[in-house]
Amino acid sequence: METLPFASLPLNPLLLQALASLEYRVMTPIQARSLPPMLAGHDVIGQARTGSGKTAAYGLSVLSSIDTTLMKTQALVLCPTRELADQIAKEIRRLARCLPNVKVSVLGGGISRRPQLASLEHDPHIIVGMAGRVQELLQAGSLKLDALRVLVLDEADRMLDPDFEEASRTIVDLAPKARQTLFFSATFPDNVRSLSRRLQREPVEITVDNQAITAQVEQIFYEVAPERRIDALAHLLSTQRAESALVFAHTKNDARDIEEQLRQRGFAVLSLHGDIDQRDRDEVLVRFANGTIRVLVATDVAARGLDIKDLALVISYELPREPDQHVHRVGRTGRAGKSGVALHLFSSRERIRLTAIETRFGFKATLGKLPMSALAKDQPVPPVFVTVCVDAGRRDKLRPGDLLGALTGVAGLTKELVGKISTFDTRTYVAIDRRFAKTAMDGLRAGKIKGKNFRVRLID
Repeated sequence: METLPFASLPLNPLLLQALASLEYRVMTPIQARSLPPMLAGHDVIGQARTGSGKTAAYGLSVLSSIDTTLMKTQALVLCPTRELADQIAKEIRRLARCLPNVKVSVLGGGISRRPQLASLEHDPHIIVGMAGRVQELLQAGSLKLDALRVLVLDEADRMLDPDFEEASRTIVDLAPKARQTLFFSATFPDNVRSLSRRLQREPVEITVDNQAITAQVEQIFYEVAPERRIDALAHLLSTQRAESALVFAHTKNDARDIEEQLRQRGFAVLSLHGDIDQRDRDEVLVRFANGTIRVLVATDVAARGLDIKDLALVISYELPREPDQHVHRVGRTGRAGKSGVALHLFSSRERIRLTAIETRFGFKATLGKLPMSALAKDQPVPPVFVTVCVDAGRRDKLRPGDLLGALTGVAGLTKELVGKISTFDTRTYVAIDRRFAKTAMDGLRAGKIKGKNFRVRLID
């Protein structure tokens, strides 16, 4: 069943056309098992690891259920972070590319409400949002759910964290009772199952084995003394020589401390945690995704929703306190069938956490040894690119192709010297080969982009 083609499903031919254009031909296990009951209108509680295709699964189901001629909000997807909301909306729009007039809006916190209110003046068919902002707009009367057909909780376990639980429950209470309710996550603790029993009607429960993480992700656990953790971390980063590495820390203070210590050792590193405002968070993620920062140190909460393609290495600076969190960490690498490496540091006091992880996921941990008396000399992987920011974006109708054209035109660069281009509402970031950064900056400042002069600056 797991290798069935999408064409075997009773999907709208226009959705099949979109899937073909995206080269999505064969369903992943979670798609093969969850799509038939969802398309039949059943409630579903689906458990599968990060990167397994959950978004496309419920995205296809949602798009199959809405009536595009009815200009009312018919589907709501709740998730814990703005990055995840943007990622989900992007995937749904990709799946809807051949369907006419499908409107998808993102309602995220940490940014101005004004553009979001404008997007609600004409009801979107599908809303992807964070619970706090959705609750605000519902209570203000700016958002109506009277025509809601489908409610999705993505990362359902996080939606019941203290930060989100009250808002999530308020939204659910305001939603029509006659609806389809879908829960998806990599882990389902008892509180989520309890909520499922209250909110879902005879849900079809689907679990795709999380033990598969050990098949495509090489995992090694290293016992180290607490005072030597940073030395061990630098050693692993130096010997692995990964293009990109995500380091997990428990708290925001830990993340900041690790960032500072690695920077002093010469690593190209930034941290991601709850004290960073949205604009700075966007810049951190852009710089990590485009390779101008090689190491990202993040808390578990901050890392939810990250979708960094081809992330080669994940390192736990300490083992997580909850075994289920281990799946979310490891799930950042080895995505979409690719291989990855996950390395974990732990002290003797954390052995109980290691035992809990082994018991929870039914595998025997591979223990490695570090030469603590002769650790490798710090050898940071130098970034090939630097990031340049142009203070213009989607609102200025600046497209990636326009910027690429200016760089290869007036600035005189070849395409090979230009890396990833990331566009936001009011700014655009582009990775430039660091050897030609000054050439690019001078060219953009001297010339024009789409006939206009925009402020250009180096992000460093």
